[in-house]
Amino acid sequence: MNRTAQLSRVGQSVWLDNITRGLLNSGTLEQYIREFSVTGLTSNPSIYEKAISGSSDYDEQIRKLSGSGAKTEEIFFDLALDDLRRAADLFRPTFDRTDGVDGFVSLEVSPLLADDAATTARDAARLHGLAARPNFFIKIPGTTAGLKAIEETIFAGVPVNVTLLFSTEQYLAAAEAYTRAIERRVEAGLNPYVPSVASVFVSRWDGPLAGDLPADLHLKLGIATAQLTYNAYTELIHGDRWARLMNEGARPQRLLWASTGTKDKTTSDVLYIEALAAPLTVNTMPEETLHAFADHGSVSHVQQARPDLPDPALKARFKAAGVDLDDLARRLQEAGVESFATAWKSLLTRIEQTAAAAIAR
Repeated sequence: MNRTAQLSRVGQSVWLDNITRGLLNSGTLEQYIREFSVTGLTSNPSIYEKAISGSSDYDEQIRKLSGSGAKTEEIFFDLALDDLRRAADLFRPTFDRTDGVDGFVSLEVSPLLADDAATTARDAARLHGLAARPNFFIKIPGTTAGLKAIEETIFAGVPVNVTLLFSTEQYLAAAEAYTRAIERRVEAGLNPYVPSVASVFVSRWDGPLAGDLPADLHLKLGIATAQLTYNAYTELIHGDRWARLMNEGARPQRLLWASTGTKDKTTSDVLYIEALAAPLTVNTMPEETLHAFADHGSVSHVQQARPDLPDPALKARFKAAGVDLDDLARRLQEAGVESFATAWKSLLTRIEQTAAAAIAR
């Protein structure tokens, strides 16, 4: 059994946090599915900014679309949809085998819409229609405006990957939006199953925004927050409210661990993967982390929902070190939105430059 299959055996789906045309054309994604038990993938503006800026694979299509009069944002979505449809087709056997639980790909709405709920919901429905694949998530950030868009998008029957969640409270707010939408669908006599995942970012808790921490708290915050969130997740899906919904044929939103690559090069490169092996979850990991776990990762324990995990005193220790967890979660989410917006603008600039170069010839 390969090492990544260990995660599948404990009930965790292994997804790739990357997409490039090179991955598709070279057959590498098919290899990951076959050899590393990869059953889905995620994308975001930063990933596509790197893919388009770091390769000429998209240049010819950019030139053709630009020559036909397409606008810059339309060109990007054409490029991304072409890639992600191909990926979705590769994961379709997993989607069918799991009866729609696994086997998804994800495309994010424009991060410039983060504060516009109505436009986000409309764009999510439009992009999902263009994708024309059932195993296709539309990513919407779990901001205040995003939560409104998420509820309406789920109610409309469009699968959603809720992104940029950091704290347990932010996760619960996203889960509430999903639950309300499913309850509304039940009341309206609609199909109660609309797939969704809630993506909780882990490693960014341990980054610069946390400030300088004592050595005994180093790299503890991301895992501790994720453990608390997992406890809240399992409590929610095993509660009375979801018992009633499952009796109607609904399925709970899945919890997804995002940002699980280790950024601190002085510690284990599979730190977050090994710590967060847990049933009923997804772990989407960068290629480098996927290869690292396939090479030397192990599952020595499986995270269970227990009220004594993590150490109840840990939150107080962080507070004593000057870390306001609620404020940090807010700042991490704001920084995430800003980072994706910056990457979005950069990739659109790259597309414009490629199109302009073609015209100048």
